[in-house]
Amino acid sequence: MQAALYGPGGFYARGEPPARHFRTSVHVSPSYARAVLELLDLVDAALGRPDRIDLVDVGAGRAELLEQVLAAAAGPLAGRIAACAVEVAPRPAGLDPRIRWQPGPPQGITGLVIGSEWLDNVPLDVVELTAAGPAVVQVDPATGAERARGTPGPANLAWIRAWWPLRAFGHRAEVGSTRCAAWAGLIRGIDRGVAVAADYGHVKAARPARGTLTGYLDGRAVPALPDGSRDITAHVALDACAAAGTAAGAGETVLTGQRAALRELGVDARRPPLALAASDPAGYARALCQASQDAELVDAEGLGGFGWLIQAVGVSLPGRLARLARAAAG
Repeated sequence: MQAALYGPGGFYARGEPPARHFRTSVHVSPSYARAVLELLDLVDAALGRPDRIDLVDVGAGRAELLEQVLAAAAGPLAGRIAACAVEVAPRPAGLDPRIRWQPGPPQGITGLVIGSEWLDNVPLDVVELTAAGPAVVQVDPATGAERARGTPGPANLAWIRAWWPLRAFGHRAEVGSTRCAAWAGLIRGIDRGVAVAADYGHVKAARPARGTLTGYLDGRAVPALPDGSRDITAHVALDACAAAGTAAGAGETVLTGQRAALRELGVDARRPPLALAASDPAGYARALCQASQDAELVDAEGLGGFGWLIQAVGVSLPGRLARLARAAAG
């Protein structure tokens, strides 16, 4: 998986535009960027309006999110945003020069870190319970043929025991220790601020027995053939990442859904009043189109079903995010 995605000639390393192969929240509606801007403003206020506010997008693709946020920002906040795209692909031609581009997360962050559909592309092992015990699933990258034969290392076995116990022959765990380590590293890079992971996810009480590993190519779900031709993704054990973030120094934590989070940040997907169609037909058409796009963002059966892991470092969660924590706990 590492070679297929990030090795020489790998899917992401060669700069494949993600929008060519799958739809993400930032591609669906500009309201996603406006919600991130609203979140950035809340974090900025919680930090006391510093002279500079970092906005870091990890797994930035072609930095569409950062460009949209910078375009929408206004007032004093606009001039203080230090935008950084973290991506292994080459910097796109014509990218806004205000956006710093680098292959790994920066250190000393004061502000907001966003990982939209990042952790699901952090490579992992798959372990299957066989009659002989847990075994790593090995894959032929040319054909996709699988065999459960390798011996899991002690760290992977410990992670499985803690977060994804295998209870029946043939059941598989997608071992998220690499995702936990990546998230913990991100948390350690924040001096003061908030980190958000928005991703396909699940929690311990509802792990899928056969896993979620799949591929995407040209807008279609395809087998997860690790030959570099396609995206390979697996849902994220967000509760395990939350625990890793706490161990790395995060304080207050919210684990919620995208639907609830975006609604708290102003995305409601309401249809415009029908009366507007008579007084301003063009305006009504635009508002209806926007509502349709926003509905896809908060659709519980689609993008709205994503999990959001929100963790604060060195600062209290802004009140509106704290409300999400109370709602999730209730």
